[in-house]
Amino acid sequence: MKSTTTKSPAKRPATTPAQRAANAARTQEFVRGVVAEMRRVTWPTREEWIAATALTIALVVGVGVFTYACDLLFGWIFSWLTGGAR
Repeated sequence: MKSTTTKSPAKRPATTPAQRAANAARTQEFVRGVVAEMRRVTWPTREEWIAATALTIALVVGVGVFTYACDLLFGWIFSWLTGGAR
């Protein structure tokens, strides 16, 4: 029988102050890039936002009704095929 040994997970070396400073600088640069990109975004007008929201809600309701109708139809077909057993 083989004996198995489990290795303890390797510990990462402690970060140095220089590494922490580099990480902070990269994080700051990332945040600056995100803010700059968000300023370039063309945001929808209130009317566009309302229209898109209404369309989304209508589509979700429509898909829900369609799914419910298919469920009823297939339930009826299965019930008919199995002799009405539920």
